[in-house]
Amino acid sequence: MLKGKPAKKYSQAGRLHSIIRLLETRSGLTLDELAEAFDVDRRTIHRDLNAVEQAGYSLTTEWRDGKKVYSFLTRSRNLQPITFTLPQLMSLYMLRSLGAHLVGTPFQGEIDDLFKSIHSVLPDRYAAHLERIARCSLPLFNGARDYTPVAGYIPDLQKALLLQYRIRLAYAKKGVGSADTYEVDPYTMVFHKGGIYLLGKAHNRPGMRLFALERIRGIELTRIRFDIPDNYQPEAHFSSAFGLVSDTMMRVQVRFSSDIAHAVTGRIWMPGQHMTTDAAGRVTVDFKAAGEMELVSWILSYGIHAEVLEPVELRKEVKRQVKEMREMYRGKKKDSSEKGAWV
Repeated sequence: MLKGKPAKKYSQAGRLHSIIRLLETRSGLTLDELAEAFDVDRRTIHRDLNAVEQAGYSLTTEWRDGKKVYSFLTRSRNLQPITFTLPQLMSLYMLRSLGAHLVGTPFQGEIDDLFKSIHSVLPDRYAAHLERIARCSLPLFNGARDYTPVAGYIPDLQKALLLQYRIRLAYAKKGVGSADTYEVDPYTMVFHKGGIYLLGKAHNRPGMRLFALERIRGIELTRIRFDIPDNYQPEAHFSSAFGLVSDTMMRVQVRFSSDIAHAVTGRIWMPGQHMTTDAAGRVTVDFKAAGEMELVSWILSYGIHAEVLEPVELRKEVKRQVKEMREMYRGKKKDSSEKGAWV
């Protein structure tokens, strides 16, 4: 029997992590040894080894005493060096620039270390191009979030996501005041409009929850493992949302003036959308979506150039907010505690 056999069932992510660790520390293992170690069948282990290879680990096999033994290739096997073309480097730097909102998090440091490793394997003839490549893309973000206060929580969050450990979150719902405690199985990290969110299954609250990273006030990493459902697809959680909020689905029709029609057409606002242009050059966008607050914010961002046609409730809400804005600028601002006020 293989020493160190786990006493409890492993999730697939946990099993893959342990398989990698075993193969890195031992000279080789058979399918039977790995299957016994994790209390699964040979077919499952074979799928796991395929997943390990797809993750970038190079496996080799050899026969020992009539048994097929799996191990990792070592550097002495003359691995081919990683090479990059100039267009590939440009694409990498572009991806790096899109992560500018990660400043203040460990992600930024890890990305910097990754690029140091890339630089170390680049041919000398590429060195002269690096400065120009770095300036080929420029990220511009307004209202960037400061993640410095919560940066210390991210390593435990990364570990929980990768190894599928349940966590206990201290979370301030509106970023201020006392924090509530949530027991969460972290499924996916979500990036939206320069913000970082955690999507996971809450156990002491109803169902799936979305947590803004900057509102986390503490993380406790447990040793309770969880399995992600086979049918889980993170994109499906937001499939009906105009942004992040999935509340009541509605059919939305918004007409844009000819002055800004060029800024609306050619963009995908929601899957399945329809656009029509009338004789005056006005563009009407028609789609189904949820998230009233985010829809209102989008519509108001176009000012007098956007008019809600449907639904009636959304049109009334935009009209209400326009009215309150007018009163605010006239010095007749309503009490923000009134129903329907934004927070």
